[in-house]
Amino acid sequence: MTKIGIVGASGYSGSELLRFLVNHTGGLNVELATSETYAGQRVDHVLPHLRDFIDLEFEPLDINSLKERVDVVVLAVPHKVAMTYAPQILSQGLRVVDFSADYRLRDVHTYSDWYHVEHTSPELIQDAVYGLPELYREKIREANLVANPGCYPSSAILATMPLLNNRLIEIDSIIVDSKSGISGAGPKPKDTTHYPNRESNLIAYNIGIHRHTPEIEQELSAVAGEKVSITFTPHLVPMTRGILSTVYARLNKPLDTENLLEIYATFYENEPFIRVLDKDQYPQTKSVLGSNYCDIGIEVDTRTQRVVAMAALDNLGKGAAGAALQNLNLMFEYNETDGLKSPGLMP
Repeated sequence: MTKIGIVGASGYSGSELLRFLVNHTGGLNVELATSETYAGQRVDHVLPHLRDFIDLEFEPLDINSLKERVDVVVLAVPHKVAMTYAPQILSQGLRVVDFSADYRLRDVHTYSDWYHVEHTSPELIQDAVYGLPELYREKIREANLVANPGCYPSSAILATMPLLNNRLIEIDSIIVDSKSGISGAGPKPKDTTHYPNRESNLIAYNIGIHRHTPEIEQELSAVAGEKVSITFTPHLVPMTRGILSTVYARLNKPLDTENLLEIYATFYENEPFIRVLDKDQYPQTKSVLGSNYCDIGIEVDTRTQRVVAMAALDNLGKGAAGAALQNLNLMFEYNETDGLKSPGLMP
């Protein structure tokens, strides 16, 4: 049995990980769930959907006692906070999966430029493994520190990887247009997520300056073997959860939709959570709602010779907690799909 502690377990991503873990059959067991806000309260009182599934109270974090209770810690806390905890946890011989952005970027100066904060544990960045199994499965197995990917980057990278891997597009032509549900902003209310401002309203934000941009560029550059720059525009849509990213790029040789679908199907044929859709089928957020799946659709605009690659995932599932459990399964040699093989909630 592997004992897990989740720091920040009452937030959206942390509570979603609890939901996935209660269905794990291989031996991943939640030993500790911390919450500064709800310390002393039963988990199923704060998260009533987990009633009869989990018998724990939220606790305050006692970072020095973790080694006596758990084998791995999941940090479901914001950036800046994670990097204050990770060094102390790793020094106890524990392994860490971090939901924040603190260890995703390999260049500390890039992190500081985009997140506007000095990194306090840059020595750990080179040891961290970017937690996208479709790219780094074998490295994740051996990692002590896994940087769980961002939700927007997961969708953008998965939609684009086969194109770059097969050198099918002009790398200076990539445009990523993403739509996300409001839960990606976290549980704390803000003007941008306040119901009257979001209901029946669609808005773009952080155009050209969104913090996930360098993360997407970093991983696409790794696939391409050369520097990739993108144009990335995120949007908030009036729904709770889900992401649909549409990637546009110019093909560098004539191809049609059928050709590309075969390439995508071959590229992802051994990936348990990537579903390449048939011709004339396009991803829908509800098809992946509550799941760890990413659905990908392809269309070629033959008039302009541009490819349109679409990826849908649940920002709290494959975009956060589902990916974390997939990584935990790899790290502790469980079946990679344990706790995760359930379909989306449609309609």
